[in-house]
Order: sequence, then C-alpha cells, then structure tokens
Amino acid sequence: MSKASIKHSSKNYIAIVEDDESLRRSLARLLQASGYQPVTYHSAEAFLDNAKQPVFDCLIVDIQLSGMSGLELGERLARNGPNIPLIFLTAHEKWETLKRSISTPYVALLRKNDPGEAVIKAIESSIRHIDHDRRITAGSCNSKTAILSLTLMNPVLAADYDLVINGGRVIDPETLFDGIANVGIKEGRIVAISQDALTGTETVDATGHIVAPGFIDTHFHFQMPVGYSLGLRDGLTTSIDFEMGCAGSYIAQWYEVRAGVTGANYGCAVSHETARAMVLDGSDGDYLLDGPISALETRKKTGWSVTRPTLEQGNAILEEIDKGLQAGAPGIGSTVGYMREGVSSREMYEVQKVAARYDRPTGAHTRYTLGTATTENNGAQELVANALALGAPAIVLHFNNDGWQLAHEMITRLQEQGHNIWGEIYPYAAGSTPINAEFLEPESWIDGFGRRYEDTMLDPVTGEFYTLETYKETIATEPTRPIVIFKQPEENQAKWLTLKGVTMASDATAATPYDAPWDYPLEQLGGTHPRTAGARAATIRLGRENNIPMMQLMSILSYNAAKHLGDTGLKSMQERGRIQPGMVADIVVFDPERFTDNSTYEKGSIPSTGMKAVVVNGQITVRDDELLPVFAGQPIRFEPEDKPRFEPISAEAWAAEFSTGMPLPSDFTGGFPQKVEN
Repeated sequence: MSKASIKHSSKNYIAIVEDDESLRRSLARLLQASGYQPVTYHSAEAFLDNAKQPVFDCLIVDIQLSGMSGLELGERLARNGPNIPLIFLTAHEKWETLKRSISTPYVALLRKNDPGEAVIKAIESSIRHIDHDRRITAGSCNSKTAILSLTLMNPVLAADYDLVINGGRVIDPETLFDGIANVGIKEGRIVAISQDALTGTETVDATGHIVAPGFIDTHFHFQMPVGYSLGLRDGLTTSIDFEMGCAGSYIAQWYEVRAGVTGANYGCAVSHETARAMVLDGSDGDYLLDGPISALETRKKTGWSVTRPTLEQGNAILEEIDKGLQAGAPGIGSTVGYMREGVSSREMYEVQKVAARYDRPTGAHTRYTLGTATTENNGAQELVANALALGAPAIVLHFNNDGWQLAHEMITRLQEQGHNIWGEIYPYAAGSTPINAEFLEPESWIDGFGRRYEDTMLDPVTGEFYTLETYKETIATEPTRPIVIFKQPEENQAKWLTLKGVTMASDATAATPYDAPWDYPLEQLGGTHPRTAGARAATIRLGRENNIPMMQLMSILSYNAAKHLGDTGLKSMQERGRIQPGMVADIVVFDPERFTDNSTYEKGSIPSTGMKAVVVNGQITVRDDELLPVFAGQPIRFEPEDKPRFEPISAEAWAAEFSTGMPLPSDFTGGFPQKVEN
C-alpha cells in the first residue's frame, strides 16, 4: 500500500458500519496500520444508538446491510445529521446502474474487493473537507450539502475576506457539490463556502454565473506572456506542456524566467525530443528553453527524428532527461510520433523508466499518431504497456483520432484497476503540426490514408489549402511551417466531451509574434489554431448545444487533471481543481449561456467572451473579459533534488537481472544499435 498523500492526525476517527465481521476487522486493521482511529459497528442501528460517538471524519458503510441499509443510513444522516462524508461499499455486480441509483451525496463508491489503497485514498479525499474548526463547532462535511457549512475561519471573526464571490452556482467536481453559495477567499485560498452573506475587500457578483475550479491544461505549448493572456481570457489558470516540453538542462532556467511575471500557473515536462536533438544533432543554445522555438531550430536537422543512437548516445539521452526530472519537472514529454524511425521500442521503454524512478508520468504523442484505427491504438498500447510494466503513470496525449473509442475503453479499464493512466481530448476536428511531420509525407498521407492535401491541409496564415506541389515547395523552403490538418468528422467533437475520466487539453500552439508582450492586441496575433484561444469556451459551448452536464465539463476541464497529477505526489495539483475550503483559489466565474469561443481556423487568436472573472491564486486576473496587469502565476513542479536518479543501461546489468548468468549480446542493437561486423 502506498503512502498517504496528505498528513493526518492520530485523532482522525473513521466509522465502519459493516455486518460482515471478517471484512469489518480487515478494514479496521487497514485503517490502524495507516494511522487512523477506526470505530466499528455491526449495523446501522448500532451506529445510530451510540450516544458517545466521537466526531467522525468519515463513515465507511456497506450499502447492503441487514436491517437498515447503508443507503437508508446515508439518507437519514443527510436529513438529520450529523453530516459525515460517506464512503459506500458494495458487492453489487451492476456497478454503473448502482451509481446512478444513489441519490445521497457521497465521496466514493468502492467495491468490497478493491485494494486497500483505494480505501485510503477515499478517506484522504474525505479529510480534505475537514479542518480544525470543524472539531470545535461539530460542523461536518456531507460532500454535496454540508460543504456549505465549511470554513477555515469563523465567519463572524473574519470581518472581511480579501475576495468574495457572491451568489453563484458553485460546482465542485470532486465532492459533486452543485448549489448556490458564497465563496470567501483570504491569502490566496478558499476559506469559506456559505449561504450566509460574506463581505470582502473585493467582491464579484456571480448571480446567474457558474463558479468553478480554474481550468487546467496539461498540453499548452504557448507558454509566453501573450500566450498566457490568450489562455486567461479562455479561463485557463494552470498551463503545463506535457508533450514537447523543455530540455532537461534548461528546466531550472525555464521556471526562473517566469517567476513573478506570469499571469497563469506554469509547468513544463522535460523533453525527449530535445534530448535526442542535443545528443544526435549537437543542438544547443538558449532557444532550447521554449518548446515551439526549439522545434523550429532543432527540426531543421534530421538526427533527432531518424537516427538510432549507439548505446553511449542512448545513455546520454536518458541522462539529459533525468536532469530535468532532478530539477523538478512534473514528468517527461515525448513526441515519439514524430520520431518513429529513430526511436525504437527499447528506447521508449527506457525513457519511461527514467520517469518511473521518480514516480512521474510520461506524456506521449504516441508512435502512430496520426494513423489508422489500428495503428493509433498500437501506439497507445506501447505507452500504456510500458507504464504498467514499470508501475508508472502515463498520459495518452490527444487520442481523439481514429480508434478513439477503443483507446478510451482501454484507459478506463486500467483506471478501474487503480492505475494512474489517463488520456486527453480537445474539441476540434482539425489538429496542428509542422508541415514536415512524417505522417504527412505523400507516401503516408496520400498513398497510405487516401487523403488529399487540397481537402485536409490548411495554411493558417494564408487561409489557403495546400496542393501536392505547394506542399513540396514549402517542405524545401520552410520545413517547420505550422499547418492545420483536418482529420475527424465535426460530429465527433461533442462526443469526445462526454467521455468519462478524460481531460480536455488544448494542444495550444504558438502565434506570431511569439514574443509579444502580455497586453498585445490579441486579435492581431497570427498563424495559430483556434484551440489556442478558444478550447475551453468551445467545450462549454458544445456542452450547452448538446446538453452535456456541467459537472462533466468541469471535471474534464479541471478536476481530472488535478486528480491524476496530484496522485503522483504533486502537491500543487492536490490543492487545485476543487472548490473547497483550504484549496488554492484558482477559480473561474462565467455565464453558462454566454461564455463562448470566437476563434476560427481563419482567425485563430480572437479571444473568448462571457467570462465574468478569472482568479489565480486569489487574485483577479480577468474581470468582465478584460485582462488585468496581475501576475499571480505560481510554478507547477516538484522540489528539485540534490542527486540524480539516472542509472546507465548496459548489457551486463541486463543479463545479471534477467538471465541465469550466460553472457548475452546486447538487445540494444534494436534500441541503441551498435555496428555488427560480419
């Protein structure tokens, strides 16, 4: 069982109501071993009859109790109190049917055969709702209704908050709370959610508006001042580049140059591609600080993409990646889909192994994207199989391509088994990429896929579609020129937004001028995909047009990413993506009927409208669709480590671990080829 991700006191009392004696004892032992104080009851009636109960932080109850059922107990507590976070247990086989039938608010629904780790994680989620004042006031947290009573300070004593958001429809995807409430913020954190009137130094009237966790994007390339401005107008509060990333040797500097001058929270994975460019092409220089700029330079050469490294070069690539993780990068970003010829299956496995040593995810533009329904999933399966073998997290980047149904089912099944693996989608039928991508070569795009440039490949600057002739001319003169590529039917856009457990990640691309200041006129930016300016508002608009529940939209826009990254131990994500007391005040306030995207394939940088307020770390950065000169963004990273975790690979070490001792030739001739003499 893994360590708990939050600290808890030995006085965290947990009630267990279970009529199966062996299971009741097993749960009690599990909780005791994890530092909790379990109090057990053999029936719901016994629990209710005990007049000397402690103040419980959580109630674990079997749904199918003899006598009063667990559901009946939950309903009674919801009506009469005390309000306690509920974790339901069940042996019911029809899982989804049961979930839909439960009307009582709850924190988690677990199967009786779920691993102990799942129980502990559910308890941790409950305890996040609890604070020291609760024990004084005997207030409590039923995840959907009693969250209104939670504060981290007595509202009577707290004369004013720094910021109050009044009268909005508050949505918290973790607890499923959805109701009208007032939110009090002090020193950058949510400290009160109440139906009582709150006053503050600043006030936002949220009547008729949604109040939700700030939107988190794990696939945002345009991490420059004006890029953050485009994102903020669209509700972005946290941006991370988990695909291209930054060179490992430059990760520390990447964070340093953004400190104190960035409107949104910022994070960057360490780049697999750039490590290859440095080792195989000799690329180096300050341009490696930024993914889009580095790609414009490094992709002028070809070694990064097509060269199979020697064993020595392979170790150099892995060591360069390790430097970024040592510096605190939240994971590895791999563009293996652009390096199909050069990156062997062994190399990809070893890259993910570097991340696994830090318990951090590898996000990948998988090997065969773009591809057929079969090859797309083969690429995803490579990433996922490596992650399972290594016990590491993984992100299947933008899997909204051919074969997406199977990719989603595979990821969902793995999540149900407790694996921290997830996938991204974005609500656009077209993507964006440099024109020299391998999968756009005529042998692949025309001969393999049967597609025509005239129908599918758009130049976002000129607004014209390519022909085979203009494609060849551009490849010769400007091989890294960005293009828009149409790849899916438009009707799939809304379907992707209904997928459970996914994250909406925009894959926001750069615009020109790339280095424009934060207050540059956004409409005058050129050469970008509409998802850069409008992916979040497009999600809300499509949800509105297709009756997708707001809770689902808020989950994929914010909570799901925070949950998965938080489960890697990333503290900054454990405190975001939620509207709860104690959480960081990253919040969006928007009109659910008016918030919409305005960017198009012809004009990709027109900002979204309908945003009442965007709050980053407790400070208003956007008010009534107007950007403010506020730079409250914080780094999203792990603490840097004193020592690297890099371990060189060798045939000798492999033979010692995986064979009985007979000398074996290195299989790195497949991954890191060595010249073999005949």
